[in-house]
Amino acid sequence: MTAHFADLTMKAAADGAISDAEVQQLRAAGWADGHIAREEAEALFALQQATSAPTALWTDFFVEALRNFVLNGTAPRGYASEEESAWLIAMVEADGKVCSMTELELLVQVIERGVNVADALKAYVLGVLEAEVFTGTGPTRCGGELADTHVTHAEANLLRRVVFGSASERPAAVSRSEAEMLFRLKDATLHQANAPEFQRIFVQGVGNYLLGFASHTAHIDRARMLELEAFVADNKASVGRFMGQMARSAPNAFGVVFGKKGDQLPSRGDLAAQAAEFTATEEDWLNGMIEANGQVDSYDQALLEFIAEEAGEA
Repeated sequence: MTAHFADLTMKAAADGAISDAEVQQLRAAGWADGHIAREEAEALFALQQATSAPTALWTDFFVEALRNFVLNGTAPRGYASEEESAWLIAMVEADGKVCSMTELELLVQVIERGVNVADALKAYVLGVLEAEVFTGTGPTRCGGELADTHVTHAEANLLRRVVFGSASERPAAVSRSEAEMLFRLKDATLHQANAPEFQRIFVQGVGNYLLGFASHTAHIDRARMLELEAFVADNKASVGRFMGQMARSAPNAFGVVFGKKGDQLPSRGDLAAQAAEFTATEEDWLNGMIEANGQVDSYDQALLEFIAEEAGEA
């Protein structure tokens, strides 16, 4: 961390505010060498938590800088390791809670834009959103909303981004734990003034879990990606020799490894069609979730109609 960067963050933290001019100076000083170092990232967190009224320019800079540090600070790019995820949670929790929409936006963007992140970080972000709805407090709440336990417009938007984020538990699809969280939120806020879009998220999210297709290879873990990048980075001559030796020693190997047209493996379309079938196991799970609150409510009814239509039974 340069002396200039340290001076800027210390002065702004002491003032409890940061001007747009100071943000521009921090951007220039922090990314002068092309990346944000950990001590610079920690200084930005300290400044964020000391700032009482952050400007839009500061929020954009903070989220961009910290998102890039977490996802792109180490190889492979786009991943947040267990260590990096634990560091991010510790930084957010340094003052005991997620204290602002700025910090919450950072957490959401890491999941929304990352390739994969540690399971602990996924669970933490979903837990923060769920706790806000249950307690009626947190960075998404303000003014008269503080006493109500309901899903606000802001929370509905964040839920959609996290549940369907590329680094969520089931990329491009919804996991069982995410579907069960949506049921818990629905049951807890059933008679409250929820944002209208929450019912759509509930129906689409649970329906996606039951009928959606998720490739088993959609998530490549960080360790495997490092192996693949190392292989690709190997010099072309040695890779070429390997492929040539493989072809000479096992002429049929390429068909086995890479697959031939006409192989009896199911196609992506076949797998998607199988996923869209509503199985007996899924029906048992759904019945149990619906029966938890002792009634078929309007959300459940909308979900059942969606499933019937998607399964061709409407």
